Amino acid sequence: MAEQQPATKQELDRRFSELYREHLRDVYSYSFYRVGNHHDAEDLTEQTFLQAYRHFERACAEAGGRPLRPWLIRIAHNLAANFYRDRSRKLEAAIEDADMISAPHTTESLVEGREQLQSIIAGVQQLPDDRREALIMRFALGMDNREIARALGRSDGATKVLLHRSIRQLEGILGAAEANGELR
Repeated sequence: MAEQQPATKQELDRRFSELYREHLRDVYSYSFYRVGNHHDAEDLTEQTFLQAYRHFERACAEAGGRPLRPWLIRIAHNLAANFYRDRSRKLEAAIEDADMISAPHTTESLVEGREQLQSIIAGVQQLPDDRREALIMRFALGMDNREIARALGRSDGATKVLLHRSIRQLEGILGAAEANGELR
């Protein structure tokens, strides 16, 4: 067997445990940004790793030594798409969940920052799915263009264009909101 393929069930489980520990936060963060609440993000994260475990041995063989993070994010992406299709529900405001976790602050700068973040999140939610996905992967998960391309099944060049257009469209949305007095 090739070096990257686990030789035994025990080795497969060990390697998958490493993958889980290394990428749990990324998969959860991606899921949270997609669905907008912690409970559904936890469910999607669990489903992602269950599906990944079922196909882990084959993924190791096909990866050829490349990182598996884009493969995991692709699974999460597909599950999130199914989540919306199956449940036909809208995103809930993610900032509301974040408020429950963080302690309330009274400083003006933190309030202004929170309002700006809320406006940005609202703007991102207005983007088409592929553009929203690309921005989440790039800025929330810190994925590079090549990883995003693999996760979305696109070429590197198409991904670069997608990110550029996504940023431009988000700037337009935020600019329009500011012009209408909706953004401070």
